[in-house]
Amino acid sequence: MKRRLAAPNKWPASPRKELMKIFTSTLLAILVAISAVVPAHAQIVEKKSLNLDGAKKAIAAAVDYAKKNNAPGGVIAIVDEGGNLMALERLDGSFAMGATISIGKARTAVLFKKPTRFFEELINKGRTAMTAVDGFTPLIGGIPIIVGGEVVGGIGVSGAASANQDEELALAGAAAFSASTQTDPPSKTGSANEMGGAPMMKATNDAIFIDASHVTAAFAKGRPLLETAGYKVHASRRIEPGQAEIHTLDTDVIYVVDGSATLVTGGKAVDWKEIAPNEIRGSKIEGGEEHQISKGQVIVIPNGVPHQFTTVTGELHYFVCKPTALTESHLTAH
Repeated sequence: MKRRLAAPNKWPASPRKELMKIFTSTLLAILVAISAVVPAHAQIVEKKSLNLDGAKKAIAAAVDYAKKNNAPGGVIAIVDEGGNLMALERLDGSFAMGATISIGKARTAVLFKKPTRFFEELINKGRTAMTAVDGFTPLIGGIPIIVGGEVVGGIGVSGAASANQDEELALAGAAAFSASTQTDPPSKTGSANEMGGAPMMKATNDAIFIDASHVTAAFAKGRPLLETAGYKVHASRRIEPGQAEIHTLDTDVIYVVDGSATLVTGGKAVDWKEIAPNEIRGSKIEGGEEHQISKGQVIVIPNGVPHQFTTVTGELHYFVCKPTALTESHLTAH
């Protein structure tokens, strides 16, 4: 009797594994197809950046401010949002190294998204380790340029009359992109203690409100709170005698907040020289009158009158409001 051999089994020994392979292959094919139709913008971040016309606009605003405020020089650098140099202008009388410094200030401001004043004051308070950061220029005079809430570039200035004036020029350049036209010089940036939270200085219907924390920080070092073409407000601090001073345009209205000192007014300044337009300094005053001033007093020193702090007890803190005359006085230091 012949036996019939069984036909070989046509189905796989493990159908579940084979089905899993088919399912996995199909799923991968679907994912590849989906990724091919996903819009490209979902995979990137769109960023705004300053263009060349914008860089020229910022420089023009800074140069205009420099000329109107008799800056003795200055190098103005503009960088894009990545810190790359876009434009640079060097005013007559500027020192050569100003170009390198101004670029560094602009780059630091844009890469850290903060005014460089923040870092200079932070280092002055002892955070010297920050100076080890490569390509870092922690000097006052760098300002990020912000449009629509985004940092689109930066401006740095070096070589003006002072660090504060460097910053004023930079602020004027950055302000070229603000929504409203600004006729007065820009306000100073905040200190390292003031960079968080709400702005320290708020303008409302032409009135300016300065927060208490800003005032306290200004008195700690003695610096301007606000300077415009028509008036200035300083939070002054003095711990030692000063030079004889004559302001040919500004009247000093002084309110003593704390401390005491001897103030000499009148007479004439000795060895005087003009250190800036309408600002005269001398070694001492001859023929003046001594006054003991203390907390709570108000002193008004008209423009053209010599005055000098000759002694100071402890720390003298005083507000100085400086209304500026419309026309130049012809009074001399004699």
